[in-house]
Amino acid sequence: MTQLLQATALTATLPGDVGDVRVLDGVTLDVAAGDIVDVVGPSGSGKTTLLRALARLLPEVTGSLTLDGVPAEQIGPTAWRLAVALLPQKPAIVDGTIGDNLLLPWTLKVRHSQLQPSAEKLAAAIGSVCLDVALDRDAARLSVGQAARVALLRVLLTAPRVLLLDEPDAALDATSAAAVGELTSQFAAEGGGVVRVRHHIADGLATRRLHLEGGRLSSIAEVTP
Repeated sequence: MTQLLQATALTATLPGDVGDVRVLDGVTLDVAAGDIVDVVGPSGSGKTTLLRALARLLPEVTGSLTLDGVPAEQIGPTAWRLAVALLPQKPAIVDGTIGDNLLLPWTLKVRHSQLQPSAEKLAAAIGSVCLDVALDRDAARLSVGQAARVALLRVLLTAPRVLLLDEPDAALDATSAAAVGELTSQFAAEGGGVVRVRHHIADGLATRRLHLEGGRLSSIAEVTP
């Protein structure tokens, strides 16, 4: 399989309640096209820190990153984050309509030169995840599950190479969680790579499950989150 994202010896020391804590201690991770890599572990073990390091949002992290074999030093941070997209646990839903939220990335300076998706493409995207809502619906009226699907669709419409998901199905009902999982699986099947932080039991979608604790990643057959 084609290697998309490679992280080698990532190390992060961050301030803690009783002094500095080495949250990541030489973490190495490869993500290939088609991979869905689940990262589990205790609360506070550094799972979100790992995602932020992979997205190059923590300048204090040491180690090396490559994307499609190109070292991070040769790729500007903005270009990197366009290709390696992080969806936080509580993504922002802005005031306005569902359409406004889906088109939010194209209001940013970095995408001003890019053609935004048509209304037809947005409507098809909404239909693909069984969201029975109109583009002009007030986003404030979305349920938690609907908002999660809109936020994930918004990222996918930007066509990243790698998707970093921080507890994408947290607090979702079974129907919404299944829809988010289907979107994730489709993205991977089309050649993307995914890293998911999860607390729920395995959902059968991951190609690998890893356990993060004490700053170290280890492969697992099954770990109870």
